[in-house]
Amino acid sequence: MAGYRTHIAVSTLTGIGYGAAGFALGELPLPTCMLAAGLCSVAGMGPDLDSGPGVPLRESMAFAAAVIPMMLVPHFRQHGFGYESIILAAAGLYLLIRFGLAELLRLYTVHRGMFHSIPAVLIAGELAFLLASGETVGIRAFKAGGFALGYLSHLVLDEIWAVRWHRGRWHFKSSFGTALKLFGRGWWPNLSAFGKLAIVTALVMMQSDVSTMLRDQAQQLTGRKTEAVDHVAADPSPPAPLWR
Repeated sequence: MAGYRTHIAVSTLTGIGYGAAGFALGELPLPTCMLAAGLCSVAGMGPDLDSGPGVPLRESMAFAAAVIPMMLVPHFRQHGFGYESIILAAAGLYLLIRFGLAELLRLYTVHRGMFHSIPAVLIAGELAFLLASGETVGIRAFKAGGFALGYLSHLVLDEIWAVRWHRGRWHFKSSFGTALKLFGRGWWPNLSAFGKLAIVTALVMMQSDVSTMLRDQAQQLTGRKTEAVDHVAADPSPPAPLWR
């Protein structure tokens, strides 16, 4: 499989391209594009959180413990937190992530388990959406897309490194297909992964008002149909003949 430095290098270059595209083509604010690029870069370590004690887990937890509380500050203010309350909440989150979550990952995860899967990419992107702030849903989605793209780059590299050309033939390592997968081995990892995906997706829909938008569109469509039926019922003129 690709090494730690290779994963970081590729996710960083991918993030730079993603941020540049958002700035040049999407005309997004430069700080937003830089943050999305940074999220893409660090997400390249994400799947290796299941590798046990080591550099990826240690560095990822240190980064997450420092950055996640800062990303949540706008949400704290939105819910009426005072200055002291924000500091206390941020400190509590730092300790919880730095020590509690890190220990949970050591005990709970299995190397090349569902952290290396397509559902994990979706969960990572949706968690980033929930943590991100922005004036519009589009800006939050752009930041989340950067994180998901960096996470995905790790899985793609793992699959590429599982294939090699030797003596005129392609050779596939035993790890081929274990990164970009939909389902893992056993019913519990699959149930756990897809259950988390369902919960996080529901939270994203609630926060982004997607469900409200869909409901409003359905009501508008129903209203138009009702108006059309009322108009036909109120029109006394007989129907036009099919032929003359």
